[in-house]
Amino acid sequence: MRSGKQADFAYQAVYRYMINLINEVSPDARIKLPSLRHLAERLNVSISTIQYAYSLLEKEGRVYSVAKSGYYALPAPTSTPWSPGGDLLERLYAGTRRPGMRVLSADEPALLLPLDAALLQLEREVVRQYPRPLEPYFQPCGIWELRAAIAARYTQSPTRYWQADDVYIGADLRGVLEILIEALGLKGAGVLVESPCDWIILRLLQDAGVRVIEAPCNESGSLDLMRLEHLLHTETVQLALLSSTASLPPQERVHAARLLERYGCWVLENDVHGELEYEPPTCHLRNLVNPDRLLVFSTFEKIIGPEAPYGYLLSRHLSAPLQRQFVLRAFRLSSIRQRAIARLYQNGRLDQHVQALRALLKMHATSMNTHLRQHLGDRVSYRMPQAGATFWLRSTQAVDMRRVFQHMLAQQVVIAPGELFSVSGLYRQHLRLSHTFSGHLPLEQVMETLAQALRQGQIS
Repeated sequence: MRSGKQADFAYQAVYRYMINLINEVSPDARIKLPSLRHLAERLNVSISTIQYAYSLLEKEGRVYSVAKSGYYALPAPTSTPWSPGGDLLERLYAGTRRPGMRVLSADEPALLLPLDAALLQLEREVVRQYPRPLEPYFQPCGIWELRAAIAARYTQSPTRYWQADDVYIGADLRGVLEILIEALGLKGAGVLVESPCDWIILRLLQDAGVRVIEAPCNESGSLDLMRLEHLLHTETVQLALLSSTASLPPQERVHAARLLERYGCWVLENDVHGELEYEPPTCHLRNLVNPDRLLVFSTFEKIIGPEAPYGYLLSRHLSAPLQRQFVLRAFRLSSIRQRAIARLYQNGRLDQHVQALRALLKMHATSMNTHLRQHLGDRVSYRMPQAGATFWLRSTQAVDMRRVFQHMLAQQVVIAPGELFSVSGLYRQHLRLSHTFSGHLPLEQVMETLAQALRQGQIS
């Protein structure tokens, strides 16, 4: 027989397990919890122990019972006490996972108009057309149809063209970038990065031992060409990681391309937002730089949604090391889903979708701009985004942005402090806000909460 201490430990362990289970529940859904018998079998404890843990949760208002149906739960959002230490990115991710949060830190443009339904419909068509296994052998770089569709989309002329063999598809963008870093042998090398830069890319470069050289944008949001030339002249730069629009007007983009060519620099183009410019796309950087020193990466997720998380890379001159790394990584990707995505390209559905998504993004950006002016006024400065799903804001007063971040977490709102987008301590007075947000709080209330957090976070 169990002693009193053992019984106490059992119900306490069950209680903690149930708290974690409840906290994973969406706040606007009534979720049925496991029955007493099923939970007792799962956790290898007595039914009476489970019943006692449930009774504690019921007294706390965390669960409720329905006659002849069972126990149900809704999560009770909790606030995280402020702590100046710890990893800021880990705290941000923890905040986004908490139930009931309004997440304004994410960059998820497809949230406005996902293509999930169309993708699933095309998958059913593919299955009917190919009732047997689609591939008799392993294709580590992705199926030919999708690779060919991407190559065709990026081809611009007889000299600036891509072929299916130049395209490599991985499970997600992070996995593709990890392979690229390994294939290029970038450990210890100098990589010039347009800044601010996505924190996932920065963390990958740091973890790989890359020497990150930041080229910060100026107050108008454009890449500083004088600073760029200075860095190329004074630093040993093996690779320049720049966005497809390079945060530059077209004429200055041409000048940047000439600078990179003069210093013999390879270019890695970040095309994640290349299709999400609100106005008709301008000339991308890849169409200006030397194609023999060009690599391009992107992901389907930004325009299709989370059902298409695959990342991809285009490279004309690294076939041997890239193929080797993709074989070693051995991505197992659904050939049915890849074919469905390829058909979105081939039948014109993706072009229609992108056009509609751009219009929605522009409309939401305009709405967010109105809310920012009404509720934050002169507390922040910013410029209207030209693409994507986020605003880049700078506090006009000196503030402790970490304290602002934590204050917002306590109010069930997640923002992205600007320092996450730099490895050298830049942007401590900045934050990124999404205008394709999720959560249950009204946007007006969120903006008022942010204004209050900025006031309280001021450094005297």
